[in-house]
Amino acid sequence: MLLIPVIDLMQGQVVRAVRGDRQSYRPIVSRLCAGSDPVEVAQALCRHSASNRLYVADLDALTGGAAQADALRSLLQALPGLELWLDAGFADAAAAAALRGRFGAAARRVVPVFASESLRSLGALQEAFAPPARGVLSLDRRGGQRLDAAGCWDHPELWPARVIVMTLERVGADAGPDLDTLRAVRARAPQAEMVGAGGIRHAEDLRRAREAGAYAWLVASALHDGKLPPAGDARA
Repeated sequence: MLLIPVIDLMQGQVVRAVRGDRQSYRPIVSRLCAGSDPVEVAQALCRHSASNRLYVADLDALTGGAAQADALRSLLQALPGLELWLDAGFADAAAAAALRGRFGAAARRVVPVFASESLRSLGALQEAFAPPARGVLSLDRRGGQRLDAAGCWDHPELWPARVIVMTLERVGADAGPDLDTLRAVRARAPQAEMVGAGGIRHAEDLRRAREAGAYAWLVASALHDGKLPPAGDARA
């Protein structure tokens, strides 16, 4: 099981995401590092999980503000081998290209995440993943409801090769992963690599997620709380 560590950026610092209730997020407290500086937190997470991928949710952009380009640029500079999966509330491919264009040569290491809660239309979904695009689709839901004004969930023929199944009420909630939804999505697109998000508590959850067909899982809280061992130790 591939772990992809996550940082949630708000006003230039890393915050702890809980159940997708963004107004209540507070600066991260972690066993892996001191403080909430994005570079220090990212380095600690990637080191602990031996990952060269990092998922970043730019919460300023996701809530209608300006993207945190300076913080993102600092991450790319400090971690030169990093592939950064970036969710910044992209409404379409043009929005993603505009932000990536601010990172110079490092833009090639930025993989845009197009979220169903943000995409403006089915046309934007199709355009986002037209070759040679290499983005990721996030199918978002909260409380059993799809966050999907454009109807992305209902058109698997438009989905890319990598799909995130994001159950927001499980994020940071110590509630276990939503494997039923992951299985249902995988059945509709068996050729896609499924990436789960939310709910991982321990190595047994990772084992169950792998058996359910997950290729990878986005993880933050279980890493910060010391519930998953460092890479190289026994792990499902």
